Amino acid sequence: MYTVVIHKKAKKEIDKIPDVYAIKIAEAIYDLAENPRPDRCVKLTGSNNYYRIRVADYRIIYSIKDNILYIEIIKVAHRKESYKRR
Repeated sequence: MYTVVIHKKAKKEIDKIPDVYAIKIAEAIYDLAENPRPDRCVKLTGSNNYYRIRVADYRIIYSIKDNILYIEIIKVAHRKESYKRR
């Protein structure tokens, strides 16, 4: 089982999202601990270990460190804003 850590900035982004979507996002993040690469994940182009999953109109961008079983949630944003520079 992987350890999932949510960045402070990502936590603030989740707090701003309507509850209907925030609950689904929280469930998706929780599921990453069991399966860090679900069928719906996409590896981001030009990166070694950055992935994204889609939850409704929102994207969860995260990195995986397999050697220490660690997942870091970097950004949670609406699809229009999710790919702007970090």
